[in-house]
Amino acid sequence: MELDSTMFPLSIWLGALLAYALVLLLAIRHAPWRRLNDSNQLHVFLGSCAFLIMLWLLRTEMQAGLVFHLLAVTSFTLMFGWALAVIGVALVLLAMNLGGLADFQSFGLNGMIEGVLPISLTWVALLLVRQYLPRHFFIYVFINAFLVGGLAAVLTALLVSAFLLLSGAYDARQLGDYYLPFFPLMFLPEAMLNGWIMTLLVGFKPHWVGTFSDADYLDGK
Repeated sequence: MELDSTMFPLSIWLGALLAYALVLLLAIRHAPWRRLNDSNQLHVFLGSCAFLIMLWLLRTEMQAGLVFHLLAVTSFTLMFGWALAVIGVALVLLAMNLGGLADFQSFGLNGMIEGVLPISLTWVALLLVRQYLPRHFFIYVFINAFLVGGLAAVLTALLVSAFLLLSGAYDARQLGDYYLPFFPLMFLPEAMLNGWIMTLLVGFKPHWVGTFSDADYLDGK
């Protein structure tokens, strides 16, 4: 759900840009760069970024300045962890800006909404599931990928709605008529996409998934 900076006052998109810059610095500092020293892992990371760019090009403008597309950020996070996912989404957004599909003023706002929020939700959910539920293949796929992926899309849309209301770009009636009814439709495709991706990856390329281990999730189950 990408936003146009012209819909918001200067204080909002500048504040979002500052907050996003701080998050990016934190991610760069704590990213597991050694993993990308492996050329195969580096190619997977860059290929995943390219996949996100192509996926985000498939977009629908629901209202003026309000663009919807699938995220697949949950799968990206499960593959590479919080820090590398934040950095990867920043690269994707940069490519979208350079391609003229978004304005640079909205870089921080979209980075926080489309990147930091779903990435952080995915990571926290993974830690909680590991803490309180058995480590099982189906729990990993159906909760961490399917359920969390769908919830991330809905919560992202809710945050977008809150920003639109606060900025005065849309009022509650307009959002209720033209945007909120689509929320249930956002859950299923995002959940299915992430569920399918992670099922295929842990089945055929488990070494691409940094948060999955055969010893933890399959052996003896």
